[in-house]
Amino acid sequence: MFKFWGDGSQEARNLVESIVVRSTENFNWTFIFILAVVFYVYWSEINKKNYDAVFAGLALYGVHWLYEICNAIIGHIFGYPLWSVSNESTTFILLIGVCWELSMMFSLAGIISFKMLPQDRSRRYFAKNGRKGISCKLIGALQMALLFALFESFLAGTSNHSFIWVYKWWGVIPVFITTYVPFFLASNYVPDMEPKKRNRFLIIEWGLVALLLVILIPAGII
Repeated sequence: MFKFWGDGSQEARNLVESIVVRSTENFNWTFIFILAVVFYVYWSEINKKNYDAVFAGLALYGVHWLYEICNAIIGHIFGYPLWSVSNESTTFILLIGVCWELSMMFSLAGIISFKMLPQDRSRRYFAKNGRKGISCKLIGALQMALLFALFESFLAGTSNHSFIWVYKWWGVIPVFITTYVPFFLASNYVPDMEPKKRNRFLIIEWGLVALLLVILIPAGII
């Protein structure tokens, strides 16, 4: 059921080679429903003036897109990306490593992680005898990263190949450390940045995402 590492098998390679990005062959109406849910969540937070939660969502989602773009570039250069999603498991593949359902989940993951933090976000664990302790934001990021890495290992082991890992050195541990920890550090720390720095971070982050997509998709790289 769980798969912890890529196996480098010919089957995995064949599955990746058969992926058709942005094909509408499996498209269905769940696409619209999921989009409506995401809009509802964001507008509900905006209506309640809970802007920190919105910043958390946008921060993580932007990092997610930068990672997916890099993963697609790796696939273009080296033949296989670090992770892929199969056409059979989704209604629509955005880039070779991310489908519509997965991307919309990540658009909400930052909000969820942020809301799971203590009300006092300056709280530190294990702070005693003069020790500064560990920030609740860091602990929260590590917990969420571990949960997501384990769930990805489940997806990699599904019979419809929801996630495909080709490289033998890629699996749960590198996913946890290099991917999900940065995701949730962004959602947990960016909202509490000094406003000018926070706004600059989000503008640069999303500006870079837009620029890369506009250039690389028409060029056939991703």
